[in-house]
Amino acid sequence: MGEMLEGSWEAHATALSNAQSNDQLLEYIHSMVSSLKIDLTKPANVVYGRDTRPSGESLVAAFVDGLKVLDAKSTDYGILTTPQLHYITRCLNTVGTPEAYGEPTAEGYYKKLAAAYKILVEGKAKLPPLVLDCANGVGAPKFKEFLPYLDDILSVKLVNDDIEDASKLNLNAGADYVKTGQRAPVGLKMTPLERYASFDGDADRLVYYYQDEDGTFKLLDGDKIAGLAAMYIIDLVKAAGIDSISVGVVQTAYANGASTQYLRNSLNVPVSCVPTGVKHLHHEALKYDVGVYFEANGHGTVLFSPSALKTIHSTEGSTPAQAVAVRSLRALSDVINQAVGDAFSDLLLVETILTQRQWTPKIWDQAYTDLPNRLVKVVVKDRSIFKTVDAERKLVEPAGLQDAIDAIVLKFRDGRSFVRPSGTEDVVRVYAEAATRSETDELAFRIGGLVFDYNSNGSGTRPREFI
Repeated sequence: MGEMLEGSWEAHATALSNAQSNDQLLEYIHSMVSSLKIDLTKPANVVYGRDTRPSGESLVAAFVDGLKVLDAKSTDYGILTTPQLHYITRCLNTVGTPEAYGEPTAEGYYKKLAAAYKILVEGKAKLPPLVLDCANGVGAPKFKEFLPYLDDILSVKLVNDDIEDASKLNLNAGADYVKTGQRAPVGLKMTPLERYASFDGDADRLVYYYQDEDGTFKLLDGDKIAGLAAMYIIDLVKAAGIDSISVGVVQTAYANGASTQYLRNSLNVPVSCVPTGVKHLHHEALKYDVGVYFEANGHGTVLFSPSALKTIHSTEGSTPAQAVAVRSLRALSDVINQAVGDAFSDLLLVETILTQRQWTPKIWDQAYTDLPNRLVKVVVKDRSIFKTVDAERKLVEPAGLQDAIDAIVLKFRDGRSFVRPSGTEDVVRVYAEAATRSETDELAFRIGGLVFDYNSNGSGTRPREFI
């Protein structure tokens, strides 16, 4: 490989694993070389790392055997989070260029983020401690390594940080558990109005949450993080007097309708909707000077275009207030991992804004109120009969199903629902939201029933499970 490649390899890995013969395998490898424009005349340079799962050691050993056969140069970075490996790859790919990203080591990553964060919160009162659930994954040991670089300007108490027992990974804890179940990790006793956050096992997703005075659990997910980030960046750009920089937000159909209304109507920020998957969000965000993208599950980041970075670094500000805002924008572009969604980086982004504003999680939450929502899955025999358009928000097949969905949605206040087939299993996912919880539940199950009835094979499972 001529250079280290960034981005998601899930599709390639799936295709390679599905190859039925050596000929098919070789054919697909050649197609990868062509589509990724890999120059085979250049020596391969591969960097790799692993997480804390026991399988990591044997997988790395097999991977290294393959590298030896290919006579590839490689560097083992040991245990890393997925975003840290993306950061290192970006650094190595940009060394010696105007877009040089930093020192390609875990220590370089820690130093860059910590230095930027210190600039952003300078002179502000330190917030009460944050309780951070690490999902018993790789984020636990790596965040412990990171904390000393922050020089105690951020107080964090880690929970669910057991990496010795592999069975505990993501068990009743982590971002997905909290987001899906709308509840705190098992065993976590919450104190009203204190800040809580959860990583997923890979440390590339982040959600926040808190408990209201009456004991009600309140989730601050990827939609809430996107709104917070967009608000702060828009304010900074205005304060810096940089009118030429546009800010946009990218969402998927799973974004809560209330968040989209808040972005468009309150912040007056353009919002794009793309199909599910980070690769779609990332590419769409590149169209803005500053593109904010987050999935509702807490996976996302902020991208600064080369022209926006050039403007930010060439602007000095004509007043002291403008100069401060410009300095903050520069630091913000460093505290954000623009290579990929990164829970460490996103946590610092949120903590920056809360510290700058001296906000509690409840004040943050009051920007808008999420509409109640449900995600229901319907098991079907053949998901391929369900075909979507408009960023997966409308069905074109089976014929007539979308009209039936629209007719039901009209009967519910603030109703919205869409249906999309899973990309990996014979399941159709039904998303619904409405004005009240009871209406949302009824809408979700009625649409789920339609999906079952339209299953052309007449087999499957009626919707009964929230996911």
